[in-house]
Formats: sequence, C-alpha cells, structure tokens
Amino acid sequence: MPNERAKAYTEAGVNIAAGNALVSKIKHIVANTQTRGVVSEIGGFGGLFKPDLATIKDPFLVASTDGVGTKLKIAFASNCHDTVGIDLVAMSANDILVQGALPLFFLDYFATGKLDVSIAETVIQGIADGCKLAECALLGGETAEMPDMYKEGEYDLAGFCVGIVDNKKLIDGSSIRVGDAIIGIASSGLHSNGYSLVRKILAQSGLALTDPFPGVDGKTVSQELLIPTRIYVEPIRHLLRDMPIRGMAHITGGGFYDNIPRILPERIEAIIHFDSWQIPPVFHWLKEEGKLSWQEMLQIFNCGVGYILVVPQEQAEETISRIRAFTMPAWQIGTIDRRTKDEQIIIDCL
Repeated sequence: MPNERAKAYTEAGVNIAAGNALVSKIKHIVANTQTRGVVSEIGGFGGLFKPDLATIKDPFLVASTDGVGTKLKIAFASNCHDTVGIDLVAMSANDILVQGALPLFFLDYFATGKLDVSIAETVIQGIADGCKLAECALLGGETAEMPDMYKEGEYDLAGFCVGIVDNKKLIDGSSIRVGDAIIGIASSGLHSNGYSLVRKILAQSGLALTDPFPGVDGKTVSQELLIPTRIYVEPIRHLLRDMPIRGMAHITGGGFYDNIPRILPERIEAIIHFDSWQIPPVFHWLKEEGKLSWQEMLQIFNCGVGYILVVPQEQAEETISRIRAFTMPAWQIGTIDRRTKDEQIIIDCL
C-alpha cells in the first residue's frame, strides 16, 4: 500500500523511499554530533536546543548562513563528496566566531535533482565532521529532491549556524586602538571562495583534475582544490577565555580588502606587511596562470591567511604561541595605525 500511495510522486521523479532510507542511514551520524543542549532527535519538524545560560548574564544569539559555491563543481567532476560538508559548516561557524560567539548548532539544506543515497550520506557525514570541529550539534536539516532543477549527479548545499555570546564579551572591533597588532592564522588552502575564477584558470591551463598539482608533492589537482576550509573554533575558544581580543575577521569572499575594514573603527587603518607570512603554492600558481596581480589576488582569495585577530601589541607573541599550540601556523602580519588615506587597508611590500 505505501508504494501505491507514492506511485504518482515516484512517476514525477521524486523517490520517497530513497529519502526515508537516507534518514535511516544518517541518524547515527547526526547523533554523534549531539551536545548537552540537544533536546530532540532528527526527524521532527524542528530541532530543539536548550542552551546553558548559567554563566551568561546577557546572552546574544548570533547567526550566519552560507553555502559552498562553485567549489561543488570540482567535487562533482572528481566524484569526491566527503569534504564539502566541512566547507559548509566552516563558512558559517567562522563567521559567527568573529563576534566572539561560540557555535551551538548547525542546520543544513541538501537539494538535488535525483537523490543518490550514497552521495548524500557522504556529504552529510562531512557536515557532521565539520560540526565536531566547530564543537556544535548538527540539529537538523532538509533533503529536497527536485527533478529538472539540477543536472544529473549535481546538488547544492546551504546551511546556517547559531551561536551565543555574552553581551559583555561581544567583539565588534570598537576597542581597536592605534598600535595594536594584527595576527594572521593560516588557511588550509583556497577555502571556499573564488572558485568561479579558479575553474576558469584551470580550464585555460589544460590541467586535468587527476594531474599532479604544480609545486605540491603528492597531491592531484582535485585533491588540492578540495582541501576543506579550516575551522578556527578550537584555538579561538581558548583565546577568548583570557586574552584581550579587540577584533577578528574571517577572510572569505572579498579577500583582505573587503573583510578587514568590516571590523575597523572609522579613523583607523590596517597596515598589512605582505612579506610576513607564507603563501602556499596554489596561490602562486593561480597568480601566474591567471596573469593576476597580487592586489587582485588579495581582493579575491585569502592568499594563505584565513582568519585574523587584532590584539594589543604586548599580547601578540603570546597569542601567536597559543595558536601554534593547536598546530595552526600564525604570524603577526600587520599593525593598526591612525587613518591617513581613503582606504582602510594598506598593503606594503608588494
């Protein structure tokens, strides 16, 4: 009888049985991300979460939403789906972290033309892996099968993260002062930005996804381009406990030029020393192959720095040391000065 009830929908291209099979397969994946605040199990109309407010006097909820973008095209072409879920979580979790908020839970949206249970399970396992790195729960999600909306073998991802911060610990950049140090934490690679340009340059280069990536030993082109976005929650959570962080920025779309000014007071400028950090080979390759200037690169890509902090200069050395203890490279990449020019970002040594 259930098959008869679903017959018309199945003939329209929607496989209800596949959707139910997916839910059964991912229940244990989602359960492995549960934190103390999770009240509900997967499958309800909404996810329930009860935050612990015992140590938070004036709580603010902070939320962010994002997707993975055309990096998914590399995943489709490579038939490699296990890391894009980490990218999905990272883009939102890192964004709310900037304001001092620690992630509580994450919800995802997976949409495809024809549901492949195996691929969807792999993607959701990646989302769960990202949630563990972000120290939050995968509270729920939605899987939508929409015939004719997507090409065969393709899907789209979106998600959002909700976190919490005490008002007195909210970080908005307003306390940034002249003389402060700018600390950069290394990216894991391209993260999830600029892939429309990356794919164009790759097509022009003639390289196949299975070819060795130039200048990178032991990695193919697809392996290099699918390195998941680094999630910065663990080191930042430890720093927030007792370090005077005055501002933070996630270096995503818009690169240095668009993201750093978002946290700077009006009369302040950031002077970035371009020769102060290690730029991974993938960025050198993109610059040369795409015939781009470093100014263009820094407008589009993270160029090796995925996250920045602004701290008092006297705390810079200890901040860097603590970050490196989490096996993440970090450097002082600049200083804060009084604004003298139209732009708030001055990048020297170019």
